Order: sequence, then structure tokens, then C-alpha cells
Amino acid sequence: MKRKVSAHGVGHKAAGVDVELKGANQKRLRRIEGQIRGLQKMVEEDRYCADVIVQIASVQEALRGVARNLMKNHIRHCAAKAMGGGKKEEKEAMYEELLGLMALQQR
Repeated sequence: MKRKVSAHGVGHKAAGVDVELKGANQKRLRRIEGQIRGLQKMVEEDRYCADVIVQIASVQEALRGVARNLMKNHIRHCAAKAMGGGKKEEKEAMYEELLGLMALQQR
């Protein structure tokens, strides 16, 4: 059974965005995009499996870095807003959302 993670649903805007983290994420995602293209080429060219796997691990770590930055922003802005003055239901929903996100990051 798939567990709902978002308290707000798809399409909801962030309560605030740290401009430096956003810039770092955009830069990292462009780099990841290039790495993915490189992986496609490696597979197309029948490159040595171990080399491809090493590159996949590199992409996975880069994505984890983006996720960490997004989590920092989420806690700093979205969770802080919900926990600071929201209704009890909003606080509980945010608490559950944070638990779900932490569980996803540990996979």
C-alpha cells in the first residue's frame, strides 16, 4: 500500500524558498541531467558494466544532495509556518508529512 506523504497535495506552492538553496539545486540538477545523458551514451556504447554502475551511484548521490537541500528548505519554511501558528490538524498533517519524507530519504 502506498502511503500519502504530502499534507497539501500535488501543485501546492512552497511557503518560502531559500534563494541560495534553489540556485544550488538548479545547478546540481543541470549537472545530473548531463550525467544522465552520459549514462545513456554509456549504455548505448555497451560500456563496461562496472563503470556504468559507478556513474549511476554518482547520480544517486547527487539526487540525495538535492533532496537534502529541499528537506532543509521544507523544514525552514513550510514546516515552520505550519507548526508555528497553524491549526492542530495542520500541525499533525505536517508532522506526518515530515515523517513520511524522512522515511523516503532512508530508502
